[in-house]
Order: sequence, then C-alpha cells, then structure tokens
Amino acid sequence: MSLTIGGALVLLLLATALLSLVWTPHDASHIDASRQLAPPDVGHPLGTDQFGRDVLSRLMEGARITVFAGVVAVGIALLAGVPMGVVSGMSGGWLDNVVMRVSDFLLAFPALLLAILLAAVYGTGTLTAMVAIGIASAPGFARVSRAATLRVMAGEYIDAARLAGRSRTAIAVRHVVPNILDVVIVQASVSFATAVLAEAALSYLGLGTVPPTPSWGRMLQESQDLLFSTPELCLWPGLATAAAVLGLNLLGDGLRDRVDPTLEGVR
Repeated sequence: MSLTIGGALVLLLLATALLSLVWTPHDASHIDASRQLAPPDVGHPLGTDQFGRDVLSRLMEGARITVFAGVVAVGIALLAGVPMGVVSGMSGGWLDNVVMRVSDFLLAFPALLLAILLAAVYGTGTLTAMVAIGIASAPGFARVSRAATLRVMAGEYIDAARLAGRSRTAIAVRHVVPNILDVVIVQASVSFATAVLAEAALSYLGLGTVPPTPSWGRMLQESQDLLFSTPELCLWPGLATAAAVLGLNLLGDGLRDRVDPTLEGVR
C-alpha cells in the first residue's frame, strides 16, 4: 500500500515538473498589480498572490525546482558516498577506519552551516544549496553502502572470484555494486525527501532559490505576513511540500519492504 501511494504521489510530482517545462496557465513571474490577492476563478484556479502572480503556475514551476534540487543533492551524495562505502567495506583495516571517521565528521557538520558557508563564497542559489545538502547526505550513503558491501563480501561467490584471479576493481564492479543497488535505491528515495525538505527550508531562509524563480519554500516565506488575512497562500506550497515528502518517504518504505520482505509491517 505504501509503495502504491508513494509511487502515485511521486509520479504526480514528476508529471507536474515535466508539464511545467512546456506549459503553465500563466507566466509564473508575471506581476499584475490589478489582480493582487484575487480569489480563485476560471483563469486563476488557486487565485493570485500579493503581486498578482498566478499561484498555480508558481506551484507548477516550484515542482520543477523541487525535482531539480532532489536530483542534484541525491546525485552528489550517491556519487560521493557509495564509492566511499564500497572501498571501506572491501578494504577494512586502517582505510575503513579513516573513511568512517571522515563520515562521522561530515555527519556532525550541520548542512545548514555548510550551506551558509557556500553561499558566502559562491552566492545564494538552488545549486549552491543542493551541493551543501548533497555533501551532508553523502555519509548516509557511505554507511549504507559499507554495511551492504560487508554482507556481499561474506558470500562464497566472492571467494570464487578471488580464486579466479579477479582484481579488486573487477570484484567491486561485477559483484559488489550490482548486489548493493537495492539498498542504495532505497536510501536515494529517502534522501530525496530530505533534499526536498531542505531546499524548501533553505529557500525560506533566503539561502536557496533566488527570486523571481518560484520555489515552494520562497512562496511560504513571501506569504508569511499574510498568514491571517490570506492563509491559502501559505496552504498551497505547504501542502505541496508535505505531499512530496510524504510520497517519497512512503515510496522508500515500500521499496524497503520489497528489498527485505521480513520488514513488511514492522515499524
């Protein structure tokens, strides 16, 4: 059930993001002073904001930023963390200790602080924020990959590959990586949800997506002064963020159950 619901919500997010590439009801950045805080109607199904911009169009383009942020952050974390975990699990000894201590250091370093540092050096923006989130998420991939690699390395087929004279690189590529992909995919879905929430938080704080580009977090920040007079301006981006995070987490739970059926129903 969680896999079905999560998959449906994620597909809705992806479909909205892809649709926004070719069509939105209005220009999401177009300001129309004559339609400030207009109620919903046929032309503007969710109304307009305090600048007269169409809320639905901004939500659709915000979905594109959300997907982009998740892909960049998870991609960086995956490319950095998985090799670390595989090397650590296959090597053991002092190299394993070094990799794990580096992982501990990154885990202890707040992602928000890293985002502030990168913003101070390179300027604020979606890419800068997601690089920070990706680096902060890499230790999670490293630890999951290491644990899965240790399990794979205990298999008899690994001993057979060694006796056949295969190099460590060949064993990693042909035997280890394919057999840990299941747990890596689960970790990626969960980390994607974290990246979506982090992007919204950083944009809300002014460290993420730069105006006038729509972002769900930026929409929340811009509408907070109207919370009591026009609460729906906060409601829509909040619901969109919650639905995206919920869908990704449910998808991760469903994938985890598929990877290890013994966990189904256990929380």
